[in-house]
Amino acid sequence: HTWGPATEAVNQLYGMIYSAIPQANYAIETLTPAAATNARVAKVLAQVKVSRAYYYYLAIDNFGDVAFPTTFTGADEFPKKTPRAEVFAAIVKDVEDNVALLPKQGDDGVVRSDITQGMGYTLLAKLYLNAKVYTGTAMWEKAIAACDKVLALGYSLEANPLAPFVTQNENCKENIYTIPFDQDTYKGFNLHMRTLIDLSQQTFNMSTAPWNGFATLEAHYNSFPAGDKRLAGILVGQQKTKAGDDIQDPKSGNANLVFTANIPNLQMSLGTNTQQQIRMAGARPVKWEIAAGAKDNLSNDFPLFRLADVKLMKAEALVWLNGAGAGDALVNEIKARAGIAQTSGYTLDNILAERGREMMWEGHRRQDLIRNGKFENTWWEKSDTDPNHRLFPIPENAINANKNLLPQNPGY
Repeated sequence: HTWGPATEAVNQLYGMIYSAIPQANYAIETLTPAAATNARVAKVLAQVKVSRAYYYYLAIDNFGDVAFPTTFTGADEFPKKTPRAEVFAAIVKDVEDNVALLPKQGDDGVVRSDITQGMGYTLLAKLYLNAKVYTGTAMWEKAIAACDKVLALGYSLEANPLAPFVTQNENCKENIYTIPFDQDTYKGFNLHMRTLIDLSQQTFNMSTAPWNGFATLEAHYNSFPAGDKRLAGILVGQQKTKAGDDIQDPKSGNANLVFTANIPNLQMSLGTNTQQQIRMAGARPVKWEIAAGAKDNLSNDFPLFRLADVKLMKAEALVWLNGAGAGDALVNEIKARAGIAQTSGYTLDNILAERGREMMWEGHRRQDLIRNGKFENTWWEKSDTDPNHRLFPIPENAINANKNLLPQNPGY
């Protein structure tokens, strides 16, 4: 956790949020005059308002107090920061006022990357589940009610826990809100390139060689029970060609290519580590199907919101409200699908662990750990315990362009 105001990923996140918001403000201003008399325009306007609320949800979740422009014409060129709780209240109102106007999944022409009622109510559930973090006041009952709205909309769990991540997942009945990707026309999803080794090209008959990088922590991999169907989304052990033959690694003296769960060090180098460790350490995620012949971008849509998440959110809110065991039925649905033993009396820690297994690599863990007071824990080579790091810094380039964004978030 050593990011700072000049870290590229922080800058990209902030830039993505604040490039979308002015576009939404312009669309809202343009659509509003006709919305009162045209139902189709009113629906699109509602979608834009909820979409803008989603981006502000990302802003307050990651940066705390943020600039909060809601107009386009005459907008302040140098906006000041608005307190996190005020932004929270405003975007909750935007979603609550507009969610009933949104289309439903199953309406003519509606796809899973559209802003739908399912997306809107899931966004509300996220906001309410994290309300204590954002405002200091817990809103568990409202989180449960928002989850119930989603559960009533007809989504259902797939039988296979990896079905939401297959290449052709655009009609997955579990996925609520997705980012659409295509290897040729909607590029940008290249997780496989960032995780697999160059020789994995032989496993999937890929048209290009991956770069070797991200892997799953050993402790997390070991937390999966034996027989958990979700383990099919993690590569360990002897790697095979598409034809089923063992792969050897010429760069490691023709040793068998065997991915190990153990990663000796975060930073590895020859002299400290063997070439085999550098090349092969780490369980590699293949949760998103890598189709035969895959290119450097995948065609799998990325689920931002899906039903399993909603069920686990409701289970957690029930336990926050009523104590251990209150979310058992919902947790056991997820565990039953994974093919593992179901028990009872699940605590917040149990649900957090199950969320870690079910939602792995989907971008929820930071938020989950913060909400449960675990973000300052240490693990493996992560020694940072600074609570200021629950928020990212406002990027240096944003502050240089607008001094009204000062003061910087504490700790940076």
